[in-house]
Amino acid sequence: MNKKLSMEELGRMTPEQFHQANKIPVVVILENIRSGLNVGSIFRSSDAFRIEGIFCIGYTPTPPHREVLKTALGATESINWEHRESTLPLIEELKAHGVQCYAIEQATDSTELRTFDPHQKPMAIVLGNEVTGVDQATIEACDGVIEISQHGTKHSLNVAVCGGIVLYELFGKYNL
Repeated sequence: MNKKLSMEELGRMTPEQFHQANKIPVVVILENIRSGLNVGSIFRSSDAFRIEGIFCIGYTPTPPHREVLKTALGATESINWEHRESTLPLIEELKAHGVQCYAIEQATDSTELRTFDPHQKPMAIVLGNEVTGVDQATIEACDGVIEISQHGTKHSLNVAVCGGIVLYELFGKYNL
């Protein structure tokens, strides 16, 4: 019979230990996300899959916004984050440091997430606004587009759900 593990049995690291731990070389760029609840959920997924950090762009809510803290459940203490006004200069900066940048979007010539290979290189993923997605100018500035194939009647996923799926898949592709 399976037994649910207690918090002690899970043996999770402290925020201090998290900061010292090896991480997958991935940063998340949140481009004009409206909902603090979505942002907090992405912080939590980012902690779960040990990414390098998060950039909150434009009007994306940042800690200590009440809704961010509500769904992050403390992940704002472990994940490094920064606010920037605009995505394009950040992408230019990241690329200058050898970081591959990919929009997570439905687009022509996209690569399906399950077949995407990051080649163990540092990368950034851009998650876009809940209604309008990733800006076209951002897509054009990126090295490519990664898409989650969908097979139902809806044409999109919630941005926090999308982020969790992408981070889970990337975590499995890096040798940590």
